Amino acid sequence: MRLYLASRSPRRRELLNQIGIAFDTIVFRGGSRADSETDETPHAGEDPLVYVERVARAKAEHGLKIVQERKLPLRPVLSADTTLEFEGEIIGKPLDQADAAAILRRLSGQTHRVLTGVAVNHLGHTEYLLSTSEVRFRQIDDEEIRHYVLSGEPMDKAGAYGIQGRAGLFVEHLAGSYSGVMGLPVCETGELLKRLGFRPL
Repeated sequence: MRLYLASRSPRRRELLNQIGIAFDTIVFRGGSRADSETDETPHAGEDPLVYVERVARAKAEHGLKIVQERKLPLRPVLSADTTLEFEGEIIGKPLDQADAAAILRRLSGQTHRVLTGVAVNHLGHTEYLLSTSEVRFRQIDDEEIRHYVLSGEPMDKAGAYGIQGRAGLFVEHLAGSYSGVMGLPVCETGELLKRLGFRPL
């Protein structure tokens, strides 16, 4: 049985392949043509836990709408959203290189939470789960931050870093799900899919 992945993230595709899930990808429009239903802008004062669930569910539900509009075979639609929470604030993808550097300076020597919400819409009903991980960065000096930002790696990632890339050098301690910090907690996702009849192994 196949499902649809409603995400443009190559990391999520890689992780689904890793656990043996067959899928087709639904890519949402970006930029000025982006669909309002999948807008990742936080609401004023929105709690990070509420935010990540709202966005993950919205992506799954909009993915199903696209499947129906294109008259594709009906299958479960899986989506996910990853955000960072630091000192009660939602930290998403950096706006530019200066913003990426500022985010990394804030996280240097500190512990932050990575929240990844996973939603599966099946026959119009959405199942949801949350993976929460704590990540502590060592002290990162300005030269390291400058080189990392210039690599381009931080620019499309929540919190301005990818744990599976060069930023692995910054991670002093991780409590939780490594794959959840990457963008899709494979253990929890596998359990969620099993509840819907998928048997990855």
